[in-house]
Amino acid sequence: MTRYNFPDQSQDVISVSSLNRMARDLLEAGIPPVWIGGEISNLTLAASGHAYFSLKDGGAQLRCVMFRHKLSLLPFRPQEGMQVELRGQVTLYEARGEFQINVGEMRAAGLGRLYEAFERLKARLQAEGLFDNARKRELPAHPAAIGIVTSPAAAALRDVVSTLRRRMPGIPLILYPAQVQGETSARQIADAIRQAGERREVDVLIVCRGGGSIEDLWSFNEEIVARAVAACPIPTVSGVGHETDFTICDFVADRRAPTPTAAAELVSPNREHLAIQLEQTKRALERALGRLLTDKAQQLDFLGRRLTHPGARLQTQRERLNTLSQTLRQRVHAAFEQGRWRLQLAGTRLARHQPDLDAGRQALRQRQDALIRARDRLLERRAQRLAQLAATLTALNPDAVLARGYAIVQKQDGHAVKNPAELLNHEKVTLRLAEGSTEARIEHSEGAQAQLPF
Repeated sequence: MTRYNFPDQSQDVISVSSLNRMARDLLEAGIPPVWIGGEISNLTLAASGHAYFSLKDGGAQLRCVMFRHKLSLLPFRPQEGMQVELRGQVTLYEARGEFQINVGEMRAAGLGRLYEAFERLKARLQAEGLFDNARKRELPAHPAAIGIVTSPAAAALRDVVSTLRRRMPGIPLILYPAQVQGETSARQIADAIRQAGERREVDVLIVCRGGGSIEDLWSFNEEIVARAVAACPIPTVSGVGHETDFTICDFVADRRAPTPTAAAELVSPNREHLAIQLEQTKRALERALGRLLTDKAQQLDFLGRRLTHPGARLQTQRERLNTLSQTLRQRVHAAFEQGRWRLQLAGTRLARHQPDLDAGRQALRQRQDALIRARDRLLERRAQRLAQLAATLTALNPDAVLARGYAIVQKQDGHAVKNPAELLNHEKVTLRLAEGSTEARIEHSEGAQAQLPF
């Protein structure tokens, strides 16, 4: 608990805000959240979604506020004069210095045990998977028959029947009667649901009753009803109470409707809408049929223009055959004439280019004689030229010179010496003679030529 050192009355002065803040802290620290019972009065639902009201009894009243996020979790809507039990934090609204309760939970007075039982059963069935969307079935779009589980005296039955007669009067309705309030009502509702499932007379089943308190609607929170709805082979719609009322039956059913009238609208097609759709479909079919007939008529006209009498068709083919036959004869005659002309031309060319064998033989003999004469003259000229070259070669042959007593001086590398200046004193040379060769040494007069070193 927060402790404050309050100022001396004769000296320190604090602001109003500080005092209110200290009072708020003391209230919130000193009083834990508690359950309080009383009657709702002066209820105001603000545009923000928050609820402001007073909770009163015979001797006092208390300002309360319930914020939007908490208010949206309630299974009912608070109303003026309603007896409730609420749990909240005692605090002080500093701006006005008003003592108030910030409400976190609220229930109808005396119904604490019912709400606890509701939440326990809801949690258990939810854990079993009875609320899973995977097991929810689709409602038939055009049911052949509709079943209703409710009391024959219930106003909800009149609402459902009038709605169904207005929307689709041709659909048969079957009532499975059951009391919807009282000690045996839960058993009767479950039996009616099982009977509908066994008889299989309808395509969809409405389980409904009008609005009321939580005690009035409690039959639809019983486990026996929830099990019957879950086991029903027929798609079910729960339309129990008003829009703010929620029951276990709502969570187990395939669809939840906020009211019995809404349940009737869910299961039945709208006759006016169907009439509009039917008219639109009819017009679309008429347009499609008109286009088809137009296309087929045009196609028929086209084929009719192409259709001819067999006799006319044979006459046309006969004329075409005659034309082709005449064309063929003309082309064969033209080809024959062209071939004959080409043959004559080839004969003329052949006659013009045919060889004369006798003249050819005579010309060949003349050319042969001329060739022999030319050969003999060429041989004679070549023999004369050869004799001249032989005489020249003989005159230039070094052996012939050597035979007349001359010699060729060659150095050791075989080079023929033409000038004495090429020779060194005491250099060895080779003397080539007509009938062999010999060695010699060069002897110059002293000082006349360089000499080899010894």
